[in-house]
Amino acid sequence: MAAGAAELQGKYQKLAQEYSKLRAQNQVLKKGVVDEQANSASLKEQLKMKDQSLRKLQQEMDSLTFRNQQLAKRVELLQDELALSEARGKKSKKSVESSSQLSQEQKSVFNEDLQKKIEENERLHILFFEADEQHKRLEAELRSRLEVLETDAAQHQAVVDSLTKKYTDAIEKLQNDKAKLEIKSQTLEREAKDCRLRTEECQQQLKNLQAALGSRLEESLCIINEKVPFNDTRSNRYNALNVPLHNRRYQLKLRDLAGKALAFVQELVTALLNFHTYTEQKVQIFPIDSATDTISPLNQKFSQYLHENASYVRPLEEGMLHLFESITEDTVTVLETTVKLKAFSEHLASYLGFLRKILPYQLKSLEEECESSLCTAALRARNMELHRDMKRLTAVFEKLHTYVSLLALPSTKPEGLLRTNYNFVFTNIAATLHGFHDVLKDISKHYSQKATLEQDVPTATQKLITTNDCILSSVAALTNGAGKIASFFSNNLDHFTASLSYGPKGGTEFISPLSAECMLQYKKKAAAYMKSLKKPCADSVPYEEALANRRVLLSSTESREGLAQQVQQSLEKIAKLEQEKEHWMLEAQLAKIKLEKENQKLKNSLSGHLTETIQDHSILPNVTEQKKETTEKKEPIKSTSLIGMLTITADNEKAPDVESREDLIKTHYMARIAELTSHLQLADSKSVHFHAECRALAKRLSLAEKSKESLTEELKVASQNISRLQDELMTTKRSYEDQLSMMSDHLCSMNETLTKQREEIDTLKMASKGNSKKNKSR
Repeated sequence: MAAGAAELQGKYQKLAQEYSKLRAQNQVLKKGVVDEQANSASLKEQLKMKDQSLRKLQQEMDSLTFRNQQLAKRVELLQDELALSEARGKKSKKSVESSSQLSQEQKSVFNEDLQKKIEENERLHILFFEADEQHKRLEAELRSRLEVLETDAAQHQAVVDSLTKKYTDAIEKLQNDKAKLEIKSQTLEREAKDCRLRTEECQQQLKNLQAALGSRLEESLCIINEKVPFNDTRSNRYNALNVPLHNRRYQLKLRDLAGKALAFVQELVTALLNFHTYTEQKVQIFPIDSATDTISPLNQKFSQYLHENASYVRPLEEGMLHLFESITEDTVTVLETTVKLKAFSEHLASYLGFLRKILPYQLKSLEEECESSLCTAALRARNMELHRDMKRLTAVFEKLHTYVSLLALPSTKPEGLLRTNYNFVFTNIAATLHGFHDVLKDISKHYSQKATLEQDVPTATQKLITTNDCILSSVAALTNGAGKIASFFSNNLDHFTASLSYGPKGGTEFISPLSAECMLQYKKKAAAYMKSLKKPCADSVPYEEALANRRVLLSSTESREGLAQQVQQSLEKIAKLEQEKEHWMLEAQLAKIKLEKENQKLKNSLSGHLTETIQDHSILPNVTEQKKETTEKKEPIKSTSLIGMLTITADNEKAPDVESREDLIKTHYMARIAELTSHLQLADSKSVHFHAECRALAKRLSLAEKSKESLTEELKVASQNISRLQDELMTTKRSYEDQLSMMSDHLCSMNETLTKQREEIDTLKMASKGNSKKNKSR
């Protein structure tokens, strides 16, 4: 709860910081929008002022045009008056000669004034046209800019509204989270108060318990000092004889693991037998076939040694079986008590000696195969790789034997291996098994390549191809078995190191083998004593009923003894009858064989006399009986059974050793039946055990697959959620950054447009001031 509250508080602080940043940015954006609105309003007012000044200028222009028209009319009138005055001057030249000079001077003055007015009027017309065009162009630009600014202002206002809405929602959410966190903090405070009260109560109870235990400890120490004369746990020699705590779960687990290891070793043994046998066949076929030509003495010796592989490989299975049988539910299985591990180590040493014995012959055989004319360069390379692999295989078996012999030391020489080194030995065994698996994988790979190359040899026969296939299948079985053993040992390594190293309570040294044996005997005695204590007492008979039954028992003792004798005699008769039954069954089989032979001879004799008459038919039985007697005297009878071929004649039937032969047959069949029944019972027990183990493994496999599927689905969902959250985070960051960059760009563009508009307005003001000054001067 505290961790969740801290995470929520951290998230709340981050959101508050982001909200404060966005709020400051929002205020800046609001100020920018307000400034833009004020600038647009000022620009509108300036536009209105410009319109008013333009109207004034237009009015002034109209007045000037009207004035120009008046002046033009006046000029026309003056010209008319001049023409009239010139006409009058012709009539009265003399009278006007005195005043002509004055009129010419006035005329020249008027002409100069008129010319000036005309030039000024043209210049004003040009200025007015240019000002009008410039005003129209400026008005169009300002209106377009005003529209752009209005659209920008609307967009900014929409962004501001959306951000304010979003921030208000975030504020409400944060307020709700804050309220929830406050409620949670209150509940946590209450829980903390309750926990404090509980801790105080627990401390008080602890004090009381410590006081009570201290008093009881003093009492028990006093009792021990007074009553117990000898404490065997102080001495490791005596403590080793104490029975350790029996962990039934560990024992069952160890037995289960030993059963699995036995199954794996059996698979490995069958694969090794097949591999050595098929290798022997291959040596006799390739490169020289022993059926057509004599093979080299080296290969003859190599095949002879390979033929002895069963005597070295089979004991591995037997040793593992004895080790499995020694691990029961009632024993204490530690390395000091597993005496059968020494026998398994010895069997492994004998197999290692077998591998060392055949290794030089195998290497020389490969070299001899490389030197033959049928061997190509690629095949030679594969042979050299197998040459190296066989050396590695023998080295792996040497390492494995070393570590297994080290594990067998505590049961024979406890000073040879310290208990602290158990873990090191087990880990090295696991690593060696993985190395064994790797070597077998390399052998399988190189042998498959070699087999494909040998198929391309022109002298390759079908026998060679099938032998190579058999070798490849045996190597594949070896590889699979080694992989199973390596994974099995690695998965259960912790259990081996934990369960195979416990001992008596407080013991720090090894349990010697003798003390371990004594400890197991004490354990059996203790278990028998506990069982005897757990046996329920027999129900007692009431006294009156016992007195009544005593008379009946006394009267029936004689009859009981007679019945017992009759039962014994009947059992003996039954046994004799069973023996006679078996004897007569054998006799019936012999008679049946005789009858079949006689019938066959009778059919053969009848087929030769089909042309005889029906009258002679009555003579045939006598003849056939005589023939039977003669054949019984002359021809022997053969009977096949499990012990071989049995030959019986008429003379043999009368011989004195008939009974001995029957007894021999009978004893053989009885022994054979007993052996078969024992094998059948053993096979039934093994089948039941394997069936139960397979069912348990199937259930575990189904549960593991279901859990694997659920975990994979959860992992997929979690990865999808993580990727989705990361994408959302990146998109929100990018959107915020893009919005901020866009807003900053808009603000910069608006500032630039405002500065340009201000400069243009200033220029327009200066131009309007200049025009007004010129108009005033005019």
